[in-house]
Amino acid sequence: MSGHSKWATTKHKKAAIDAKRGKMFAKLIKNIEVAARMGGPDPDGNPTLYDAIQKAKKSSVPNDNIDRAVKRGGGVGDDAVDYITIMYEGYGPNGVAMLVECLTDNRNRAAMEVRTAMTRNGGTMADPGSVSYMFARKGVIIVPAEQEGGATTEDDILLAVLDAGAEEVNDHGESFEVICEATDLVAVRTALQDAGLDYDSADASFVPSVNVEVDVDGATKVLKLIDALEDCDDVQNVFANFDASDEVLAQI
Repeated sequence: MSGHSKWATTKHKKAAIDAKRGKMFAKLIKNIEVAARMGGPDPDGNPTLYDAIQKAKKSSVPNDNIDRAVKRGGGVGDDAVDYITIMYEGYGPNGVAMLVECLTDNRNRAAMEVRTAMTRNGGTMADPGSVSYMFARKGVIIVPAEQEGGATTEDDILLAVLDAGAEEVNDHGESFEVICEATDLVAVRTALQDAGLDYDSADASFVPSVNVEVDVDGATKVLKLIDALEDCDDVQNVFANFDASDEVLAQI
């Protein structure tokens, strides 16, 4: 869990920087479209859509783009979309297990993009089920330590979320990570909001049960592969079970 925790925090910071690129905007928009299609275009009655919209807004996606995505996903207009979710499994450098979540309208294109990124960056594809058993579906919420009313503490967050189903809270200095069952994600996120605590992201994620320790060289190679995968148009998320110390991450 510790490796995932540190990477989750690092990944969120990286996402904030990457959001300046059109590709990250496109991924966020695609999430909104799919959420609207699956649960309807009303965010008040569709928690998944609500979270997708909030994530896009926190990454500075223009409101007009968000509104159009909701309408497309809801089947309003001539440019309604239809995506399928595909999960690919594989191994990166140093035997790091990886899950690659794709959202695509072209299964063959997605498979080719993922396979190419893997083979060119020291990774290998794996058979379905050979990697996924090492991960559990969990809700992951990142809460900044510095809130509008001042700094918050781990006890403040625990008090807000324990009764809502949170399993653990990890302190990462600048932020806290709240872990819960994926089915409790909305309840825990709502509990934070009711307590007046803002959050940076709230996502259903795949958390590894076993981590692989990597040094600077290993972490550099793994992150290079993750970057290549995330650069694919159809790839939405990459989950990996590597563990890197604070010192290693600082050197990268």
